[in-house]
Amino acid sequence: MKEQPSKKITTPIIKTAPVQTASPESVLFTKENFKWMIIGALIMALGFFLMAGGKSPDPNVFNDKDVYSPIRITIAPILIVAGLLVEIFAIIKQPI
Repeated sequence: MKEQPSKKITTPIIKTAPVQTASPESVLFTKENFKWMIIGALIMALGFFLMAGGKSPDPNVFNDKDVYSPIRITIAPILIVAGLLVEIFAIIKQPI
């Protein structure tokens, strides 16, 4: 009988991509961005707290001065919008 020539088994060479380390430019948010985000969240929390107000001593009596106070209908919404603007600034701000 004839012997068949042996086949040489070769493994394919796998090339790996070079490992990339995170450079300062590739970081999405820096410490300063997070600082501004926290400031914006605190401003919004203050606005929501002011909008909530306090409870009435007698629940059967409607006190329009508490419900329609300038703090609840003017200052609190302005603080909430200001907090949202600070959040937008914190997200858009590029690291130096």
